[in-house]
Amino acid sequence: MADTLIPIGELARRSGVAASALRFYEEQGLLGSQRSASGRRLFARGDLRRVAFIRAAQAVGLTLDQIREALVSLPDGRTPTRKDWVGLSSAWRPLLDQRIADLTRLRDQLSSSIGCGCLSLSQCALYNPGDVAAKRGAGARYLLGDRPPKAG
Repeated sequence: MADTLIPIGELARRSGVAASALRFYEEQGLLGSQRSASGRRLFARGDLRRVAFIRAAQAVGLTLDQIREALVSLPDGRTPTRKDWVGLSSAWRPLLDQRIADLTRLRDQLSSSIGCGCLSLSQCALYNPGDVAAKRGAGARYLLGDRPPKAG
C-alpha cells in the first residue's frame, strides 16, 4: 500500500498548493493523511483530485465549511468523481445565483452609498439622515438590500 501514498512535498508540488495549506486542509478535516515510520505525512494519490476539488470549490466562493459538508456527503469519504461534482455543483447553483445578484446590486449601488463624499453613512445628511439605517441592524443596511426612506 505504501506505493499508493505520496509525501506531502510531492502532493504540494503536483497540486500547486503549498504544504502549509495542505496541513491546514488536514486540520480542517478536508484531507486525511497517514504517517510514515519517521512521522512524515503521506497522502493517497487520489488526494490530488480531492485538492483540485477543494480549490475549484474555493474558486466559486464556497467556504471551507461548505466544502467539508460536500466531502462528508460522499460515500466512504471517497475522492469526488465527475458525477459527484455535477451533483454538488448543481446544489450550489442557487447560492451562486444569490451571490451574483448581491454583487450586481452592490456594483449598481456603490456610487450612491457614499454619494455625498463624506464616506460616513452614519453622518450623511443626504443618504442617511439621523442615522435611521442603524435602527435596522448592523452592517451597511442599504447595500444589504434595505431601502432608504423616501425623500420628503
